[in-house]
Amino acid sequence: MDEGVKHYCGLFGIYGHREAARLTYLGLYSLQHRGEEAAGIVTYDGKEMRTHKGMGLVSEVFNESTLRSLPGRMALGHTRYSTTGSSTLKNSQPLVVTYAKGSLAVAHNGNLINAFELRQQLEANGSIFQTTVDSEIILHLLARTTNKEFQDDLVECLPLLKGAYTLLFLTERELIGCRDPNGFRPLCIGRLNRSYVLASETCALDIIGAKFVREVEPGEAVIISSSGLRSLHPFKHCPVKRSHCLFEHVYFARPDSRVFGENVQDVRMKLGAQLAREYPVEADLVMPIPDSGNFAALGYSRESKIPFTLGMTRNHYVGRTFIQPAQEIRDLKVRVKFNPIRALIKDKRLVIVDDSIVRGTTTRARVKSLREAGAKEIHLRVSCPPTKFSCFYGIDFPTKKELIANTMTLEEIRKFIGVETLGYLSIDGMLKALGKPGDYCTACWSGTYPIPFGDEGDKFALERQAKFAGQGASG
Repeated sequence: MDEGVKHYCGLFGIYGHREAARLTYLGLYSLQHRGEEAAGIVTYDGKEMRTHKGMGLVSEVFNESTLRSLPGRMALGHTRYSTTGSSTLKNSQPLVVTYAKGSLAVAHNGNLINAFELRQQLEANGSIFQTTVDSEIILHLLARTTNKEFQDDLVECLPLLKGAYTLLFLTERELIGCRDPNGFRPLCIGRLNRSYVLASETCALDIIGAKFVREVEPGEAVIISSSGLRSLHPFKHCPVKRSHCLFEHVYFARPDSRVFGENVQDVRMKLGAQLAREYPVEADLVMPIPDSGNFAALGYSRESKIPFTLGMTRNHYVGRTFIQPAQEIRDLKVRVKFNPIRALIKDKRLVIVDDSIVRGTTTRARVKSLREAGAKEIHLRVSCPPTKFSCFYGIDFPTKKELIANTMTLEEIRKFIGVETLGYLSIDGMLKALGKPGDYCTACWSGTYPIPFGDEGDKFALERQAKFAGQGASG
């Protein structure tokens, strides 16, 4: 993955286990790749909801002492990358409120494209917001309902939301998981003995030894209580075509996860094989840009019959806390994370496979390091189409003008990166490899958006709105 795309959020919830907080910690740990800015867990102990949140990685936010402070047999957890609102502690999740019906917590993965409009309406009717995230809007909508049962609140409120959202709620009696009618973001159900688990990816089930049951369907809400699990369909009167986010398979999801009914590593290998069929080349070795390019490169290798090698080593200890080098040696930062293995690639014709190119600057630096290590030829293959359009459904892409494929031709990109040949997987080829062409969103490549949007797609729109409202109130 070239620099530019940020991860979004990971969700984990468990009902009916005496070690709910610790299991949630482990689940979030396995979902760390979905968000590195903040993490939080809320539990219900039968009397009150207890919360611990903090900025940073899961292992930095929680320790034995904090986990002991979170008793209860129900828990809800969240790892965050901000797709709406700034990266601050007040915007971290889960969000917890107390209202007329008791305590309620919510965790959200996705992005509401009508958040600006909904917040304006709520504020005009007297709502006061504490954060600048769209998730809080959902709490305000639920708090204004007059139904006796929470499931009726969901039926009333969820159809008001537009965009991508996977939601987990924790009430004083239930754990609830919801997916939007398009099914942009994944959510699965697991079983651990008598306990139920909800998680963004199946890798979170694996880490605690839970058995995968099924995925929550697009437009479905599952309610887990002492009575077991039951299903609710708030959108049965407004069906929408499935639009699963293909970037989950290309990059975001872990390769050991099952997403949208497919094993991620198998999909990546199929994409790599299709890429080899579309852009064959004579070469000595196929190598990935680790780690998300690994399985696509393996698929390319098997289809092309060109030997596979790991020609770069990755330093897994380089993360968010790494101290950037001084300006005069800033170009060396790419080598801190990826270093070529000279003995393998010297005098070789290489096919390097990456999952995507966003800005192109990091890819260019990696190609340069391979040249310096003695590569004879470098042929770049990308296992998705050129990324030309912004995402408004929960992925924090750069703006269109920052996307290299939106500002350069393919030949200009090839020259900029410095490779002999360049080949992107076609949209048709990608969908053909998946075998379910009508089920996926391709907006970031095609510009065809499943749900229309306006200016409210801006990540910081709510923040500017809150600032403006504050200035108006004080002046």
